[in-house]
Amino acid sequence: MSKSHAGKRVLVTMGDLCGIGPEIVAMALGHPQAGMAAQLCVVGDAAVMRRAMAWAGVQRPLLRLSSLDELENLPPHSVALWQPEGLPQGLLDCAIGQIAAKAGAAAAHCVEAAVAAIQAGAADALVTAPIHKEALHAAGIGYPGHTEMLQALAALDGAPAPVRMMLANNELRTVLVTIHCSLRKAIELINVDSVLETLRIAQAAMLKFGIAAPRIAVAGLNPHAGEGGLFGDEEILHIAPAIALARAEGIAASGPFAPDTVFMRARNAAGHPGEFDVVVAMTHDHGLIPVKYLGVEQGVNVTLGLPFVRTSPDHGTAFDLAGSGRADASSLRAALNMACELLP
Repeated sequence: MSKSHAGKRVLVTMGDLCGIGPEIVAMALGHPQAGMAAQLCVVGDAAVMRRAMAWAGVQRPLLRLSSLDELENLPPHSVALWQPEGLPQGLLDCAIGQIAAKAGAAAAHCVEAAVAAIQAGAADALVTAPIHKEALHAAGIGYPGHTEMLQALAALDGAPAPVRMMLANNELRTVLVTIHCSLRKAIELINVDSVLETLRIAQAAMLKFGIAAPRIAVAGLNPHAGEGGLFGDEEILHIAPAIALARAEGIAASGPFAPDTVFMRARNAAGHPGEFDVVVAMTHDHGLIPVKYLGVEQGVNVTLGLPFVRTSPDHGTAFDLAGSGRADASSLRAALNMACELLP
């Protein structure tokens, strides 16, 4: 790490307890990365986390805090846990690997409590373990995912601030114009304003990453970026005008490029320096498939536009692996590392 994070507090929510979230949290916090000086704390249920630590083979003591201020005097080689009031009872009764409304409610409550703690100045950043969208729905929670929930929770006054999803690893970064909606709806949401807003958010994010002059590639929506209108006119009507407006603001955006090749051009690998620092993609799968194909173990989801740092692993709850001891915490460790790097 290039910056000192001593005294910074990073909260890590346990995620959906029926999936691998508690296990990968146990692995990551039970064996933290060398050099990570930030104070880490699980936000979750103590009984769930004790079980997860046993499954993960983590033998360090789990210390339940009554206040996040107790992180200042945490004994070495221990795992801190803050259990917010109001969690559902009997969480261990939820069947592992299955959708449970109670698990969805608990996951959402942990996120809500963590955001409230950050807003109160008791913590500095948030890393979220995976939640299950169907479990949220079963619990009566109306958000399609973390991103939309965090956007609403961060809106203290007035309308929620615009946010975007970025998925990143060591080789590629991509920011999405549209996120969790049907493809038909996503196309309807693509307009000059939404693309321009995404370019502004991507520019600000790259500056926070320490890139002084970000190079932003914009992927088209249609095959061959529309081929001059032969395969669709979204590039002509919406995407290209947004790029022009961004460039007038001093943003080094270029495109729209054919979405089937721009990610190869942007990839920064050994012997292949990327032409761009980030790619703005129009839809969820256009942008996320290339990053995930390079390996989910190092991918990190970053919510851009929030008033605090939030990251997460780039995979889901993996119900088929829960409780088996085969879960991989690499992506969560990468999310922890990136959260610390993004702290001011």
